[in-house]
Amino acid sequence: MSDTATPARPTRTGLHRPDPTTIMVDGEPVTAHPGESLATALLAAGRRTTGETTSGAGKAPYCNMGVCFECVVTVDGQPFQRSCLIRVRPGLIVQTGPAR
Repeated sequence: MSDTATPARPTRTGLHRPDPTTIMVDGEPVTAHPGESLATALLAAGRRTTGETTSGAGKAPYCNMGVCFECVVTVDGQPFQRSCLIRVRPGLIVQTGPAR
């Protein structure tokens, strides 16, 4: 294991998962695991919506494979990023809601 690798810890299944890191979502710290999808991290943190439709209904991850665009967020200042295709990394800055 190199000096820059994220330490892993065993899980109940015997697979290893990197130690958690903190990302910022709408200005609030959220704990997530490096390498998991951002959509997964948002759902695990209790954030059920990533935006709204034109009628005001909540939008959230639907297909989880990058086809539907329902999970679009702004990541590190880049708007219209599909959260299901973005991998969590330390220091990630995410904004849900309308692109600004």
